[in-house]
Amino acid sequence: MNPPTIARNEMPWYRDPWPWILMSGPAVVVVAGFITLYIAIVNVDPLVVDQYYKEGLAINRVLERDHEALSRGYRATIFVNEERTLVKVQIAGELQSDELRLHFAHPAKAALDREFTLKPVQAGVYQSPLQLAPAKRWHVELEDAKKQWRLTGSWDPANSSFVLEPRR
Repeated sequence: MNPPTIARNEMPWYRDPWPWILMSGPAVVVVAGFITLYIAIVNVDPLVVDQYYKEGLAINRVLERDHEALSRGYRATIFVNEERTLVKVQIAGELQSDELRLHFAHPAKAALDREFTLKPVQAGVYQSPLQLAPAKRWHVELEDAKKQWRLTGSWDPANSSFVLEPRR
């Protein structure tokens, strides 16, 4: 008497769904890893300063510029028109500069930072064309061309004017 035989299905392994189901999990993880690597390389985070020691030493020079603006009695009112195409700066204090530098820094993306050179229109009033990306808040710095003093503050674009003062 012959032992009972089991009928074998002689199809190749790649036709069976179970190997594909078992391999799909690790394959998805590998693809997600490459996508994460691509995102990390393309979107470099510029918030950390490479030369933090030199930046720390430079803080004293920056504070001296704030004290200089305070001793001169400088205070600036910034007016931005509704179309966000023109900025006008009215400065209080005896100013001895032919042009000023106005720097708008985005709080999170350094690529959106903009710097404008302001030309005098009349005594104590400077203006420049303006082009800014939409943002909820900007850090603003106003200084003379020789970088002897500076005024700082922040601006909410919902307001058409704001005041810059030296840090105390």
